[in-house]
Amino acid sequence: MAGAEFFGLGGTKMEAEGLTRVVRAEDVAHMGITEVLLHMPRVYGEYRRLVGAVERQRPDVAVLIDFPDVNFRLAKRLKKLGVPVVWFVSPQLWAWKRRRLRWVQEWVDRMMVIFPFEEAFYKARGVEAEFVGHPLAAQTVEMSSREEFARHAAELNQEQWAYADAGDAWNYLHKFGKAKPDPEWAKPNESNRIHYELDPNKPWIALLPGSRIGEIYRNLRGMVQTAYLLGDGYEYLVPLASTVTEDQLRKLQYELGDGLLVRPHPPRVTFVRGARGALHHARASVVASGTATVLAAVAGNPFVVVYRVSGMTYRVAKRLVSYPAEIPAQVDEAGNLPVGMVNLIAGRRVVPELLQERFTAENVAAALRPLLADGPERERMLADLAEVRAKLLLKGGEGPIQRVASAVQALLGGGT
Repeated sequence: MAGAEFFGLGGTKMEAEGLTRVVRAEDVAHMGITEVLLHMPRVYGEYRRLVGAVERQRPDVAVLIDFPDVNFRLAKRLKKLGVPVVWFVSPQLWAWKRRRLRWVQEWVDRMMVIFPFEEAFYKARGVEAEFVGHPLAAQTVEMSSREEFARHAAELNQEQWAYADAGDAWNYLHKFGKAKPDPEWAKPNESNRIHYELDPNKPWIALLPGSRIGEIYRNLRGMVQTAYLLGDGYEYLVPLASTVTEDQLRKLQYELGDGLLVRPHPPRVTFVRGARGALHHARASVVASGTATVLAAVAGNPFVVVYRVSGMTYRVAKRLVSYPAEIPAQVDEAGNLPVGMVNLIAGRRVVPELLQERFTAENVAAALRPLLADGPERERMLADLAEVRAKLLLKGGEGPIQRVASAVQALLGGGT
């Protein structure tokens, strides 16, 4: 949109495209009930900053993206100011908190959804909604060769420490507040330091623990324990989001040493940038529930869904989550509804889900092994994932961002 000015809440990529960031997305991005409560004072402070900017600058139209806990409050304010509201990436009202639907009906002019069942859900309830396709399915990215990907992985510091004994590990982890200081300790034995690069000739397994640092800590340990069970015949790739800093990376490496890499012959866990490339080259993957499951489906990479949150968050969510008729969700043998987006899109269970107490190294390894070998289970999942990807594409060629831009222009009077 020529001449348009953009301000508000967003990430670094939006800032690079011209957004004046009033609030940084990384400062308000938290998942889970207890996790959000812990950060509520800061989230509310950032919200007040954003509202102040809206009231001062009075935009001609507002585009809200996901973030329901912030954006519902903001939509109400915008509506009072007479600002048209386009919401891109629907909050998951079809799963829980359906009472919020009345807020969408009152405050949102256009709901632009990225999952096919969402359009029918909203239209049946009087909301002007449009399925625009999923951005990950519409995006085309040229992939590097395995050799080139391995070289790029080497650009990250891949240090790990094979500790001489438990005492050595204890001393080193003191640096990160995990042990008492030892005045005679200086640093780990340099002879125990491991340097390596990805072996492009080995099969690779991708481990995607999540994008937020809290998710990574909760999920990565179980994934690495799975790597021990699967053995050293594979390379294990851990893609990191761009928001993970070098300091956080180093701490993750040393955290893994606490009870994991202290064992003899640790698995070769390589931290890399770029989940899409890792999934493209991996034989199979273990993926934390969330957007990455859609990315794995789009990449056509067979995978197992895992996740772990606080006990309170899980118990509350299990009581509250239910699906409408537009989502033919199948319960498992324990009566649990699916949470993996791929299973919801397919309308049946096409990938295994191992959540909370079922997320153990033994369970994950057992579910992953048939997907690593050529055979009917792997072939069936590959076909199912291709079907899911097709459902995520908008027919007609126009991409999701173009459809959202058209909706904005229509509200501004520049289109229909």
